[in-house]
Amino acid sequence: MNPIEKLGAWVIETIEDLGGYTRFTARATWGMIRPPYRIGLLVKQMEFVGNQSLSIVMLTGAFTGMVFAVQSDFAFGRFGARGLLGSTVTLALTRELGPILTSLMVNGRVGSAMAAELGTMRVTEQIDALESMSVDPVQYLASPRIGASILMVPILCAMFDLVGVIGVSYVATEMLGVNPGPFYNRMEWFVDPDDIWGGMMKSAIFGFILASVGCYRGFYARGGAEGVGQATTRAVVASGVAILVIDYFITLILAPMSVNRA
Repeated sequence: MNPIEKLGAWVIETIEDLGGYTRFTARATWGMIRPPYRIGLLVKQMEFVGNQSLSIVMLTGAFTGMVFAVQSDFAFGRFGARGLLGSTVTLALTRELGPILTSLMVNGRVGSAMAAELGTMRVTEQIDALESMSVDPVQYLASPRIGASILMVPILCAMFDLVGVIGVSYVATEMLGVNPGPFYNRMEWFVDPDDIWGGMMKSAIFGFILASVGCYRGFYARGGAEGVGQATTRAVVASGVAILVIDYFITLILAPMSVNRA
């Protein structure tokens, strides 16, 4: 094919892929609110997404806060504004770094696992077996995973924020010698609960994205073990890019609200 034909084929394939993803997520979302309600599967996936991801999220949050404290102290110290370190770093953690880094870490661990699990079930015909038994495979396999991610990723984000703030406070006040009074006073003054809730709302949306993309890629995997590997790679890359892109548009919506509140 010439370049124009290749471009047209790519556009058509992309539109078809987006349409398939939209239909799949609509079925999975509808499956979360209609009977039968598979509470056991939901709880199992909540444990997998939340509890088993807690250690890596907390480790990431602690060292992100500590590194950010060192870098911010160097910058603020150049013009005598070290007292702003606490509020600035905390705002950055709760508004952006917490939701983004939590979602990317969970995506690398959970999104890839979902794509690999469902892809293996597809190539080994286990999904076809569910359909032959009159079980909706989307509701049985995808809906609990997506629901668990929507519920647990915001909680992981809150833990990231908490551990990150503790790391910032320790490094700033104990290691860098920042005065604790202005540090905590300005943190309390500038950081609003809406900043924390906004970050958790973002992470819920990101949880939906990483789980739905992972399930979609795995559900329609083809080509044996090689196809499962390709589906897993495409799921992680696509959901990671989608998280970053959608974060920009969510920030455009939330930023004017923050300014008006201030």
